[in-house]
Amino acid sequence: MVAAALGISALLASSAAVFQFVKYLGAAYLIYLGIKTLRRKDEPLVEAKTGETKLIRIYAQGLLVNLLNPKTALFFLAFLPQFVDPTRGHITLQILQLGILFALMGWCSDSVYAVVAGTVAERIRGSLRLRRAQRNVSGGALIALGLASAFSGSRSK
Repeated sequence: MVAAALGISALLASSAAVFQFVKYLGAAYLIYLGIKTLRRKDEPLVEAKTGETKLIRIYAQGLLVNLLNPKTALFFLAFLPQFVDPTRGHITLQILQLGILFALMGWCSDSVYAVVAGTVAERIRGSLRLRRAQRNVSGGALIALGLASAFSGSRSK
């Protein structure tokens, strides 16, 4: 959202080389996360003393995935300007406001998913078989998403 407001998305849209570089870097990162997930051992779960370090690491991974996803930036570049009216004030401020509204709506829906996932997580933690299945599905999904991202839009017309 900030990239769209500041015009960085326009750089991705106008430079095929930069777009491809970011796209392949993001795809490689997703594949790396998938392989790392699949190779994780089935060890008894050990709770951290505080969740802060783990949460910071999870946040950093999510941030990196989003930064390496040029399609997100292009989505905001293509979507938000449709709702901007130059007669109503500063365009960058309008795009930022719309982006913040979009993020808040996403936060609301993601919060529901988090509550449900937290409830399901208790059941998964209690079963080695469910943890193994979750690991395999998650790792496979990350690899599939990375491959889909790497090969999307690369077909000749």
